[in-house]
Amino acid sequence: MGAVSLLLQTPTPSPTPDPSTTTFGGLLPVAIPVWLGQIFQTIVVLIGAYLASRIVVQLLGRRVAQRFKRPSLTRTVLRGIRAGVFLLALLSIMNIWGLAIGEIGLSVAVFSAVIGVIVAPIVGSFVSGVFLLADQPYEIGDMIELADTDERGFVEDITLRHTKMFTLDNTFLVIPNGSMRDRDVVNYSAEDSRTRLSLDVLVTYESDIEEARRLIEEAAREVDNVIGGGPNIRVGAARYPSAPTAYINTFGDHGVLLTLRYWVTEPYKLLAARSKVQTNVWTRLEDADVEIAYPHSHLYFDDTSGQLQVSMDEQDGTAGDPAQFSEDAEYREG
Repeated sequence: MGAVSLLLQTPTPSPTPDPSTTTFGGLLPVAIPVWLGQIFQTIVVLIGAYLASRIVVQLLGRRVAQRFKRPSLTRTVLRGIRAGVFLLALLSIMNIWGLAIGEIGLSVAVFSAVIGVIVAPIVGSFVSGVFLLADQPYEIGDMIELADTDERGFVEDITLRHTKMFTLDNTFLVIPNGSMRDRDVVNYSAEDSRTRLSLDVLVTYESDIEEARRLIEEAAREVDNVIGGGPNIRVGAARYPSAPTAYINTFGDHGVLLTLRYWVTEPYKLLAARSKVQTNVWTRLEDADVEIAYPHSHLYFDDTSGQLQVSMDEQDGTAGDPAQFSEDAEYREG
């Protein structure tokens, strides 16, 4: 009986687990292949990284915005935080699949020559993006103009790789930062959204010049988005009159050139403002004792101006016939 009792108490040895299967520490009732479990863990890590990045951005977004003030820097820092979270997720995924950093580094070193040629332009764009963020030539929300293409629009986003711009024609441009650094960019709203425009008006010498200047200034002042007066506007160390002012520019060959300078409040309505000002100027000067000059010339001929040499081809035996020449001349004039 003792031997039988001892035999009954001896534990039955458990079967050796198959290394190609796993039960996730007993969480799953059945064993599944290891590679399928690795895929499942990878998906869980990616979902966790996505949710964690959103939570971290929501928690730190306001503080980062208050710290850096500039929207472009704020977005860049928040993108860096997201990238850091996903980098940690990538390291976790590498651990799941049994990959070591040293092995990956060796593989990268082997293919560095080929990869370097492909990655070089991208790296250059990233470096240019860093300089753009540091130099601050424009900011998100600014209205800029590309001098080489005359494209105007608003900066939608600035990343380390490219700049996004919506043009005034409602088109979308994505420009690499390396290209932006090589271009001349005009910023209409970096410090002050007010923009000064000019208009040249040529009036005759017989016109009342002072009256012309007064009427031109009033014509500009009637437009809605033209600044009619107030304190002088500062540009650098200089200050300029805020009200429309017409100056005598030069005394030309065909008249007196007057130059009107005026300020508008909205930089994206420059063409509309200029058109309205020119329309008002035309209307006011037309009803006043002021005549808009235009280039014209007068030619005078008399008996001492010279001689005109005339030759005729022989046609039907009438060459040299004055009567026939007279008829041809009258026909051409008619």
